[in-house]
Amino acid sequence: HRHRVVLGKDTRLSGYMIENAMVAGLCAAGMDVFLLGPIPTPAVAMLVRSLRADIGVMISASHNPYYDNGIKLFGPDGYKLSDEIEERIESMLDRDIELALADSDGLGRAKRVDGVHDRYIEFAKRTLPRSMSLAGLRIVVDCANGAAYKVAPEALWELGAEVVAINVEPNGFNINKECGSTHPAGLQKKVHEVRADIGIALDGDADRVVIVDENGAIVDGDQIMALIAESWHQSGRLAGGGVVSTVMSNLGLERFLGDMKLQLHRTKVGDRYVVEHMRAHGLNVGGEQSGHIVLSDFSTTGDGLVSALQVLACIKRQGRPVSELSKKFEPVPQLLKNVHISGGKPLEEAPVKAAIEDARNRLGKTGRLVIRPSGTEPLIRVMAEGDDPQLVESVVNGIVDIISETRSAA
Repeated sequence: HRHRVVLGKDTRLSGYMIENAMVAGLCAAGMDVFLLGPIPTPAVAMLVRSLRADIGVMISASHNPYYDNGIKLFGPDGYKLSDEIEERIESMLDRDIELALADSDGLGRAKRVDGVHDRYIEFAKRTLPRSMSLAGLRIVVDCANGAAYKVAPEALWELGAEVVAINVEPNGFNINKECGSTHPAGLQKKVHEVRADIGIALDGDADRVVIVDENGAIVDGDQIMALIAESWHQSGRLAGGGVVSTVMSNLGLERFLGDMKLQLHRTKVGDRYVVEHMRAHGLNVGGEQSGHIVLSDFSTTGDGLVSALQVLACIKRQGRPVSELSKKFEPVPQLLKNVHISGGKPLEEAPVKAAIEDARNRLGKTGRLVIRPSGTEPLIRVMAEGDDPQLVESVVNGIVDIISETRSAA
């Protein structure tokens, strides 16, 4: 059995370089490589299964600036590889790589796959009932000059919507630059300008989405999950009696679900942990406040376009404006601050531990405190939420100050 790898990328300039290096390495190890070109991360997860491949690779740094890049790995089932398997791969790379090389007659081939955009568009469209059309909706879609610059506007247009596409001219440097789900100001302005019914902002690899209502207000991942969960609960589609999100999701979401006798399961930050919990406990709606929404009836990973289509389905079914539909709960006041660290483990210092314990006691049952190191940057994130905004601010500032003092003392 010759191993098969599907290889996609977003629109960063460095993607070409990394793609070529990976093709050389994988073919040298005797694997066949299917090249997909610029395509959303969820499309790679879908095509791993469709093309019966052994592994999927997405070259992307998601919502980060153009000068960052990385790789995401998917197993043959379309799910992201576990931490454990990724660590095993890293340790293999550190060993003698020569042993893995194929003989001359066992080298792999690289082949560009045709029509991948059309396959993904059809896949996305099939997540809506065949009888449903988006005719009558004016939609602005911001593709972040990223991987969905072709597929997202095309899918919406094929479903009957009037589409205004922005940030669909990638040049290798402008991915996520003042656009997309992390910078929605341009989308808000455009929605006003063209009097659109809704705005959809994707990030560079289109695995997350943020919605803008007809008045220009932002609808984050928590509100999107609330909207889909309520709709699916009412129609009997919601599995597992709840929703999976992370420690960063707003307490308002937890209370909203609780009123429907649904549970909010919380995991560590990262869509991979959300998906693992969904699979282990049989839930089919999960996601993050940042807009990674995972709907496991359709996808094995976060899919910005598919999530947006489910929001559009709710709008079509109920015939009400987005602003009425999407404000499912009043978010509890939440404050997040980042503290830069240059090494060391400030969270293990006694004064910091004491301050955290004190803060938890002050917030009591009406609030929450989350403190965690960032997974991608040298930062510690300090987040508190509660019904009293002044208490929340005082708690966060107190902990930030203590961490900063500990850091400077070190």
